Amino acid sequence: DGMNVLLIVVDDLRPVLGCYGDQLVKSPNIDQLASRSIVFSNAYAQQAVCAPSRVSFLTGRRPDTTRLYDFYSYWRVHAGNYSTMPQYFKENGYVTLSVGKVFHPGVSSNYSDDYPYSWSIPPFHPSTEKYENDKTCRGKDGKLYANLVCPVDVTEMPSGTLPDIQSTEEAIRLLNVMKTNKQKFFLAVGYHKPHIPLRYPQEFLKLYPLENVTLAPDPWVPEKLPSVAYNPWTDIRQRDDVEALNVSFPYGPLPDDFQRQIRQSYYAAVSYLDVQVGLLLNALDDVGLSNSTIVVFTADHGWSLGEHGEWAKYSNFDVATRVPLMFYVPGMTTSSVSQGERVFPYLDPFSHILDLVPQGQSEKVVELVSLFSTLAELAGLRVPPACPETSFHVALCTEGASIVRYFNASEEKVEEEKDGCDDTYGCFNEEPVAFSQYPRPADTPQWNSDKPKLKDIRIMGYSMRTINYRYTVWVQFNPNNFSANFEDVHAGELYMVETDPNQDYNIYSNTSYGCFFKKILG
Repeated sequence: DGMNVLLIVVDDLRPVLGCYGDQLVKSPNIDQLASRSIVFSNAYAQQAVCAPSRVSFLTGRRPDTTRLYDFYSYWRVHAGNYSTMPQYFKENGYVTLSVGKVFHPGVSSNYSDDYPYSWSIPPFHPSTEKYENDKTCRGKDGKLYANLVCPVDVTEMPSGTLPDIQSTEEAIRLLNVMKTNKQKFFLAVGYHKPHIPLRYPQEFLKLYPLENVTLAPDPWVPEKLPSVAYNPWTDIRQRDDVEALNVSFPYGPLPDDFQRQIRQSYYAAVSYLDVQVGLLLNALDDVGLSNSTIVVFTADHGWSLGEHGEWAKYSNFDVATRVPLMFYVPGMTTSSVSQGERVFPYLDPFSHILDLVPQGQSEKVVELVSLFSTLAELAGLRVPPACPETSFHVALCTEGASIVRYFNASEEKVEEEKDGCDDTYGCFNEEPVAFSQYPRPADTPQWNSDKPKLKDIRIMGYSMRTINYRYTVWVQFNPNNFSANFEDVHAGELYMVETDPNQDYNIYSNTSYGCFFKKILG
């Protein structure tokens, strides 16, 4: 009959999870999901900002094809009338449902989260979402502020709840409706945290005593970082607590003790998220659908936590582009469980210290743009065709090849077959590659460097990540005709993963690598 799909998309979540080897975090429920899933340890977003990334993976097209690099255009009008992943499932007999932040709200999804094209019923947004940026954080003086670091007493919040708690409740309600109606569903649940403000129930701070929280391993701006590559974290500067620190623009730095507080609150927000995911998956067990539902867990992009002296997303570094990505496929990533046996019992992060390892792990470099074709294949639908080189006129095609071929194959076998490199985009010299990009208004950090509007974009940083290196070129870009001029290179970056995992030592200008990379740009 085809499996149901539960797609969990988290806002701004880098892979600080136990199943990704993080030693500090408490994430037992996501780790439990990983222990029954194939986990991709090298998965990357196509642009490290919410709307462009989401439109990209929901349509299966890259930002240069959706033409969305900011928040201010709707692809169906501005680029082409592309079918989306939920739309494709809907056209194939699924009830498609959206809860929380799936599409980025606003212009970029036509003020409707792309309803009715993508969804069977109008998408649900938590009623308390509108208070996200209000003054709800109690300061030491007892007054309320709009802070970045914002642990709260949930009972004092408007309506006595928080948006992600409401989204979990609604998703659970919908699972029960689907069970009763025996309808095949595609349910997308979008969680807000750990997106800023870092507003979460204060008890989660207990999991992370400040003395256990370290600074980033490289909290300085690297000496050879081109200024165009730097993102000046304008959004966090506008929060009351950061503003009060009066930090210099663009490089800061933030005081060490405050850096640790941000890192502490990010971790606390991840554990709060883990509880929501745990309750949701436990409900999937409760309605008896864990055996017939594919579960995908991912994020729209990462978030810098002080690495390179940077905060937030808005860059091409791994900390901003790398995301968690795991697929639970009953009967494929785990053997089927007998009726009534629980797959996802809820685990309390305050008491469960589990050492759960991923069921399967792939080091293959993969991209979020592959999600559409991968989910279609897993659900037994026809995989949308690969897009031609220009595809503005093609309603249904995808620029990311399915990665199901990496699920079972032992790494050696895949190497031998050299498979998956028939698609134009995903490979270079028979090796999987992830492409990301980020626009800038100028060569040096400006107030709008993090989020330039289309008309202000002058430079595009195109970045490729292989298992061995990250290579980025910042080239001249014309927003009027969306063209990049690779002859006009403003700056370049090259980081070798093995010797420089944190991407601190840019060796782009070391001539010995020059000829190797001229070949790439051909």
